[in-house]
Amino acid sequence: MNILKLIKLLYLVDRTALTQFGRPVTFDSYFSMPHGPVLSMTLDRINADPDPARGTYWHRYVSERQGYDVQLIAPTPNDQLSQAEERVIDDVFGEFGKMNQWELVEWCHRHLPEWKDPQGSAVRIEIADILRATGLSTEQAAAVEDALAAEALLDQLAR
Repeated sequence: MNILKLIKLLYLVDRTALTQFGRPVTFDSYFSMPHGPVLSMTLDRINADPDPARGTYWHRYVSERQGYDVQLIAPTPNDQLSQAEERVIDDVFGEFGKMNQWELVEWCHRHLPEWKDPQGSAVRIEIADILRATGLSTEQAAAVEDALAAEALLDQLAR
């Protein structure tokens, strides 16, 4: 799959999950970049060379870049996904999967108010920005952010 297309589809999955459940699927960091919103850590993994000594979890399932594309190289486990998250993934792919990367870029630029043209740079997109763009109030968006921060803290304490 084209990397630009993959990144846009993953962003739309997280955005949809945030609006439906108040939590993303990937828990990545989001940025406005010239070609639309980007999942920062995922793009970093795509662009990273695998460690030849020990490999990485990402490169166990996803190929190294092949020009502008990546592909699955092994069956991927989905035991960390809920059925609701799997439905979101299926729904997003059903709606947007037939678009090519440039159609997705154009769609994101037109329909995602949280994306701001970074003028050749990168500008962080906060979860509250996404939630407010989908109709939540500032207070509702803050409550979702607080809940996600509490969940992250509990996850760190459990380690």
